[in-house]
Amino acid sequence: MNTASTVRTAVATSLLEDFSLEMTGKDIPNLEEACDTIPQGTRINVTFLGNEDLRMRLDAARAVKRLGFVPVPHISARRLGSGEDLQQFLAGLQADGTSDNVFLIGGDPAVPKGPYGDSLSLIHTGLLQEYGVRNVGITGYPEGHPAIDSGLLWSALQDKHAALGEQSLEGGVITQFGFDVDPVLAWVEKVRARGITLPIRVGVPGPAGVRRLMSYAARFGVGTSTSVVKKYGFSLTNLMGTAGPDRFLRELAAAHDPARHGGLKIHFYTFGGLKATSEWAARFWKESPA
Repeated sequence: MNTASTVRTAVATSLLEDFSLEMTGKDIPNLEEACDTIPQGTRINVTFLGNEDLRMRLDAARAVKRLGFVPVPHISARRLGSGEDLQQFLAGLQADGTSDNVFLIGGDPAVPKGPYGDSLSLIHTGLLQEYGVRNVGITGYPEGHPAIDSGLLWSALQDKHAALGEQSLEGGVITQFGFDVDPVLAWVEKVRARGITLPIRVGVPGPAGVRRLMSYAARFGVGTSTSVVKKYGFSLTNLMGTAGPDRFLRELAAAHDPARHGGLKIHFYTFGGLKATSEWAARFWKESPA
């Protein structure tokens, strides 16, 4: 078996095993179309966008469960107008049997719409456990955040890790997506050095148009220098093309050291392309040598 085949096998058997996906409340038809190519039991995050309402979010979580997957509804702290809004959402999830796993984010609004300024404040309410939440996901930023100081990001991560432990909640981290393996693994090493033992899923963009990927990267402060995007596999001069995570995942598998980084899994940001992403993953897995 040559080196390329060995690395591809490592990606398929370690990183791609038990990958997770992301969808919006509007993506139910796309999920139904893609469901035959997604392994049963796959964790599927359901975003909490400002242009979607309670019914859409609950409907999406129900659809994920109905199709045989594990729903992971997002809760956006700064988008909640009141404590009643939080309890209404959690109560709806619990009634549908979709409250076991949630993912907490601060959210885009610069000014909170209600009493919750960040995801830590949601943990501190104590309401999550009351409504059946057992596992809480939080965000990691290997390349920082364009609007938040790096010191604050580290403090927030450590505080959330501690708060989850204090409240006997299981947890995990999903990183913001990126195009360069090096800062991701350097960040993971720092996480482990700080005593944070939570499982980590590395955020990866699913196959998508280059222009769209660049737009999302600019929004989230992801590095897009010429050398980085060339390393990832596309050119800034060909914005009409598409790019997939093949090269990124192979480099991640080659550089991943469980002794330093712990176990890692993959989370695909699908950008609306659930079928394209799930078909890519199935094809990549099938092409990996036994």
